[in-house]
Amino acid sequence: MTLLEVRDLSRHYGGLAAVNNVSLDVSKGEIRAIIGPNGAGKTTLVGMISGRIDPSRGRIRFKDKDITETRAWNRVVLGIVYTFQVASIFRNLTCYENVALAAQRRQAGILTSNEKAIAAAVSKALHRVGLASDLYKMAGSLPHGHQRLLELAMALTLAPELLILDEPTQGLAPSEISAFCDLIREVAQSATVLLIEHNLQVVLELAGRITVMDQGAILAEGTPKEIEKNAAVRQAYLGQ
Repeated sequence: MTLLEVRDLSRHYGGLAAVNNVSLDVSKGEIRAIIGPNGAGKTTLVGMISGRIDPSRGRIRFKDKDITETRAWNRVVLGIVYTFQVASIFRNLTCYENVALAAQRRQAGILTSNEKAIAAAVSKALHRVGLASDLYKMAGSLPHGHQRLLELAMALTLAPELLILDEPTQGLAPSEISAFCDLIREVAQSATVLLIEHNLQVVLELAGRITVMDQGAILAEGTPKEIEKNAAVRQAYLGQ
């Protein structure tokens, strides 16, 4: 079943096409990676999918519904949750408070006052990302990689159907990356994952299919083995 359909999507800034006529389908339950060199248009593309960037042209459908004009928060309510390339957290709040804010809004954007349910959701989310011992630490005091994990905990609390991750392993130690990969496999049992990632080993380990972008357009698409063997990809992305 196709969960996300993107058709002829473009975003222009003056005369520059950051994304140019991109079309792709993402199936329910898959882990799809988007890779490409810096400036390829990856973050702009997922920004349009999440509703944070308005497209210049094209359409987006999610669960067979046209969401091209749907605002970002309403897409969260529909099940599209996006974690930023740079961690978007409340640095002056504790980890608990950060995740609690997300937990409060889980029920279709309606605040809930059930403190016991919120506490349980926060505890579960922080445990899943490996931050259970940091419950009452100030978010701004965490190392950069752990701030990314905190943002992921906030995203998971929103119970996404499509989880978009932009450079999630940036700042993580090798041992933490291994745990992160295990977590994403677990998440993929109940959600579809769209992953932008520069760590090619992580991409090859996690993704069922890979979309390669270059200069705002899709250069290639296929399984990890197909992408590894693609000469155009090796030239554009790996410089070989």
